[in-house]
Amino acid sequence: MLADVNTTNIASAIRLGCRTMCSVFNADDDDVPFFGSQVWPDAFLSFSTSASEAHVPGRHLNALLNAEDVLGLKVNEGCIDRHARAAFLAYSGALPLPLNRDRIGGPLVHFYPHNVREGFHALYALARFRDSAPAVELAERSIRAIQKLWHPHNGWDKERIESKFELHSTTFIIGLARAIGPLAKLHRHTGCPGALELALELADKATSEFYLPSGAYDRETFGPHTHSTTCVMSSLAQLADLTRNASLMERVRAFYDNGLNDIRDQLGWVIESSDDGRDPDRGEVNNTGDVVETALLLGKWGYPHYFEDAERILRCHLLPSQLRDTSFIREPANPHNEDGRRDVADRHLGAFGFPAPYGHKTLDAQRISFNMDIVGGSVGSLCEVYRQAVDTTPAGHYVHLHFDRETEAVAVESPYTHRHMRVRAKRPGPLFVRLPSWVETEVISVDGLDDPPRLHNGYLVLSQPPINRWITIRFDLTERDIVLSHRTREIKVRLRGDSVAAMSNFGAELTFFPALEA
Repeated sequence: MLADVNTTNIASAIRLGCRTMCSVFNADDDDVPFFGSQVWPDAFLSFSTSASEAHVPGRHLNALLNAEDVLGLKVNEGCIDRHARAAFLAYSGALPLPLNRDRIGGPLVHFYPHNVREGFHALYALARFRDSAPAVELAERSIRAIQKLWHPHNGWDKERIESKFELHSTTFIIGLARAIGPLAKLHRHTGCPGALELALELADKATSEFYLPSGAYDRETFGPHTHSTTCVMSSLAQLADLTRNASLMERVRAFYDNGLNDIRDQLGWVIESSDDGRDPDRGEVNNTGDVVETALLLGKWGYPHYFEDAERILRCHLLPSQLRDTSFIREPANPHNEDGRRDVADRHLGAFGFPAPYGHKTLDAQRISFNMDIVGGSVGSLCEVYRQAVDTTPAGHYVHLHFDRETEAVAVESPYTHRHMRVRAKRPGPLFVRLPSWVETEVISVDGLDDPPRLHNGYLVLSQPPINRWITIRFDLTERDIVLSHRTREIKVRLRGDSVAAMSNFGAELTFFPALEA
């Protein structure tokens, strides 16, 4: 089951993830998508009283419709319609908030502020990519309701909400703060003023009480659900980029460089829960996607070493962790003909879940699961990677990440899939190619240029590259050893460039990489 990330390019990972997201509708629940999943020791898909209709559709619509946009593919419209129908179902209660049922066929009775982010992601995606007036109108009503029902110092109006629903409140970071990102997107693409107003109010609380100048992580105040910590970090970066707020972006950078290291390792694996006693190797891949999205924005703001971090994370953890071999999944007995027990292996092909750095099954695993919301989070992040890996700005053409990629202005052949890195400018303009920190600049050779390049801020700058002629940039993918320090063990890794050549796996099953011999 070893991953071949060199042939797992970003576009194919996105396409396969889209296939997964279009296969998870529960025929026994009017096609509301499943949330829960498990593939070992037994296999099934399941309904959730906290996430099926209020959570999964937002993650999936954001990912599916972004995938259409970046790849030009056409997602089955029935898949989009069913996710949209489930999202609107969640908002069909007495208050315009994303709600959940207590059982299949039951009423909407649960309100988890945790799901406000996913609700807005559904409405944003439908507004932006389907020009949905009902989604815009509902988003505006929901924002007004939140502004009446929530106060930055007093929290939720519990009495008013609980007269209608059960309020499942938690820390601010695990709850409403998560919505900053989709609110920023909603304002960017629809101009909704209430979205920006609420995003700024939430960000003020987040930076005054949680994401402090020190950049420290405090589990007790943030809460142990680490995906909330990473998605709020990414959300603050999106808002900073939208509003061109350098001080807010510096606050994000402080956390990225400091507190984030309490819950991640050097390859971008992030522990699923920071609670004591949890499986020390169990990660969660959409956490990793949030780290990548944040790194892309920090790189865009002039710190190219964050692009290097993003590339290493993608090659060493995010892409290898996609489920591409389901042969180990045993189809369950299904005496009652339940949809959640049909074609379980095939419906998981392309999923993302809770891996260790070394494989799908942690050493202490009691189960292996790929909860279906995580597919959406991971694919949404890969869409941002696809957008930003190669970019054209007024300053010129930028190659930030070394994946095979072609845009209208630039073509790139990766040194990981070809003998050497090659770039081809298709339009006039300077060409900036990021050089990793492990490359010895004095041994780089460049063929195909009339004038020698120069180095500037971590980039090889080709001031006047020839049009439609390949330029070869030669450098070795340096091998080096690092150690990942997890809570109960050290994991040795041999890197080749920014990919894994081998890794300690302690005899684990379902691993991603060749074993690193002791």
